[in-house]
Amino acid sequence: MSPQTRKVVRFLQSWVINTAAVLVAAVVLHNHIGYDGKLTNLLIASLLLGVLNAFVRPILMLIALPLLIFTLGLFTLVINALLLYFVGFLMKPSFYVDSFGYAFLGALIISVVSMALNVLTGNAGVSVKHHRRPPGPPKPPGGGNGPVIDV
Repeated sequence: MSPQTRKVVRFLQSWVINTAAVLVAAVVLHNHIGYDGKLTNLLIASLLLGVLNAFVRPILMLIALPLLIFTLGLFTLVINALLLYFVGFLMKPSFYVDSFGYAFLGALIISVVSMALNVLTGNAGVSVKHHRRPPGPPKPPGGGNGPVIDV
């Protein structure tokens, strides 16, 4: 697979994961975050959220850097909530978010679901590898020079 094709596939995979996460948030908070029932509007909302996350979020993170440091990164949830609330504002009749509080809960749900789906699909860039030690020389009976704690 060419690098260009790999980038397109990765983008589509992250878009589908983001759409699924927004759908879960809309189902869990169905009276407060929702869409008009058309899948295209949900896809557009998740695409718009992804574009805002790619271009606006880094600027907001830079502006809020002292708060991010002070809160040990928890202020990121507030930034995510602002972006979700802004998407609801931009797409008002077809996708809506009632208030900032529900945008915060929705951003929390979207973060957890997308993190879980990214790990399950291998899109997170995290891999777990198990390495075995090469066999060493046999140990003498009695353990050698004394107690050894091997961690």
